[in-house]
Amino acid sequence: MASEDDNRFMEYAILLGEKAAALGEVPVGAVVVKDNEIIGEGYNLRETGKNPLTHAEMIAIHYACEKLGGWRLSGCTLYVTLEPCPMCAGAIVNSRIDRVVFGAPDPKAGCCGSVINLFALPFNHRPALSAGVLEEECRVLLQQFFKQLRKKN
Repeated sequence: MASEDDNRFMEYAILLGEKAAALGEVPVGAVVVKDNEIIGEGYNLRETGKNPLTHAEMIAIHYACEKLGGWRLSGCTLYVTLEPCPMCAGAIVNSRIDRVVFGAPDPKAGCCGSVINLFALPFNHRPALSAGVLEEECRVLLQQFFKQLRKKN
């Protein structure tokens, strides 16, 4: 069961996902938390920036590293509304994030158990994983976005 803090930080990630949706981006939001403080945040900007690297997690990790002044994010938790993809899971491993909390699973590209669990492989770092935090809210945000997108097209 999710803690009160898990729910609070995921709610904020959902708000960031809503900002992405307002820009026409897939509504994914992410925050990096250390010592109960948000030190990095982001939302998808792939379409806006015409850059495949600007996933919510990558942006949040970037700002967290800037805030801490280094690339190691030990002691940090990443909250993200959608299960991380291979690129983001790799960045999580490489940045040494201790824990990942996600909302909705991604059966097409999720690398925290849906397609594969990269965190279970014998890398030098394996973050703890909590899945399904505010899953319904995260799923509805994504479903509404894609439903509206289909109506436009």
